[in-house]
Amino acid sequence: MTTTTAVTETAREHTPRMQMAKLAPEVYKAVLALEMASRKGLDPALVELVKIRASQINHCAFCLDMHTKDAIAAGESVDRIVLLGAWEESRHFYTEKELAAIEFTEAVTVLTDGFVPDEVYAKAAKHFEERELAQLIAVIATINVWNRIGVTTRLVPGHYTPGMYKQA
Repeated sequence: MTTTTAVTETAREHTPRMQMAKLAPEVYKAVLALEMASRKGLDPALVELVKIRASQINHCAFCLDMHTKDAIAAGESVDRIVLLGAWEESRHFYTEKELAAIEFTEAVTVLTDGFVPDEVYAKAAKHFEERELAQLIAVIATINVWNRIGVTTRLVPGHYTPGMYKQA
């Protein structure tokens, strides 16, 4: 009996549409500065969960690649990352504060109703001091900017190494 092993070839990697950092360096530097400022005073693990969840919603493969790798490198569990897309059914993997941040991230990212519901805001405000909440809003807004840049310019996932873009 002869056994044949099928070789499955993956699809060809797409090419990015443009290199925005080179074409609009002032914009890139400004968003990077916003990025650095937004995370101050927040738990780095929470920041990565927020960035992963927003990137899942926005279908930004480049940012998902980056932030899942950074989260794992920082000690985050694979289970918590994998289940983040179904957090409502896997609540027991997260703290109440993390759940409030995740729900808040969804509300700020998906503005189909035109506003962030009062109950979602109140839940987040219960778990975050006012300054932290302001920082959280900035983190969510910033990852949404990066997601829109990544999806529109078709940044290519799979080449990121944890910490590759860290500022000194």
